[in-house]
Amino acid sequence: MRVICPNCLSVNNVPKKDSYKKANCGKCKKSLLETKPIELSQTNFDEVVVNSDIPVIVDFWAPWCGPCKMMGPNFEKSASKFPLKTLFVKVNTENEQNLGARFSIRSIPTLMIFKDGKEVHRVSGALDETSLTRLVLQFN
Repeated sequence: MRVICPNCLSVNNVPKKDSYKKANCGKCKKSLLETKPIELSQTNFDEVVVNSDIPVIVDFWAPWCGPCKMMGPNFEKSASKFPLKTLFVKVNTENEQNLGARFSIRSIPTLMIFKDGKEVHRVSGALDETSLTRLVLQFN
């Protein structure tokens, strides 16, 4: 399966398994098991979403948004539960207004889940860690 390196954003082919003890990027040699959400921009959004064989969950947020700040730690905690199962990414709508407009983001935080490069689900509003994990499990 194709997965995106969280460090250099290159595409890697990784055998599909139930769990992984080690998986390193072929380009930068860093761990593919890194789960910290990746910040995306208009220049790399499509490449990351289209080239990922695992579901991609996108958090559209802004630094001035109170609910976004509350959900941020929950998003990171949930990401740590899904190494090489789901890719967690963030889009700062303040900096990336074109992406916000392209996806008709009307309120933040908004979460979008992509599979095979296509949007399959969207939810607006802050989620707690349990709700977020439950959401991600629906698409794994």
